[in-house]
Amino acid sequence: MKNQKITRKITQGMYVLTTDGGGCIVDAVSRVGGSDQPLIAVAIAKNNHTNALLEKAQRFALSVLGQDVNPDLIQTFGFKSSRDIDKLAACQTEEIEGVKIIKDSVGYLILDKVDAIENETHTLFIGRMIEGDLFQPDARPLTYAEYQERKDDLVKTSTEQGKTAWVCTACGYVYYGDEVPDDYRCPLCGLGKEFFKKKES
Repeated sequence: MKNQKITRKITQGMYVLTTDGGGCIVDAVSRVGGSDQPLIAVAIAKNNHTNALLEKAQRFALSVLGQDVNPDLIQTFGFKSSRDIDKLAACQTEEIEGVKIIKDSVGYLILDKVDAIENETHTLFIGRMIEGDLFQPDARPLTYAEYQERKDDLVKTSTEQGKTAWVCTACGYVYYGDEVPDDYRCPLCGLGKEFFKKKES
């Protein structure tokens, strides 16, 4: 493959997916059905803790991030694990239909899980929208391409002094060691060694 960065040109938005027990940043979201209660599909990496939460949950939410998103939301839901912290306690939320949504967002969708399709690295969860609303009707959503362009401003990756650090260029996860193992996969986004860049001290 010549250049995997071409995938960053696929038009998609940035969302916070929340469910019972936690949540994470997602970008692979698509409307796959019509009607007043459309079907919405979202892909979650299998090694992401939110994947395990969604396996047990029957309902989840998507909060649409705007172009003026608070970088703290990106840090909390993108670079930390619900195994370690209560992400939902770190920001303002509102409970709707039994699921917490992010108040600092363009709006939200509440979905009942109806199916899950597995592939090698991700699970495609499909939900039927039962509720949704706009908080900021005139706000422009943040796209994945815009996020990549602004990532240095939105993501401030800090590393431990005196250690060799390798930073995942997709999600910001930091691996410590002289070299990244050939078979290593980022525990947050699932990408391989080729996506890690050595951070100069």
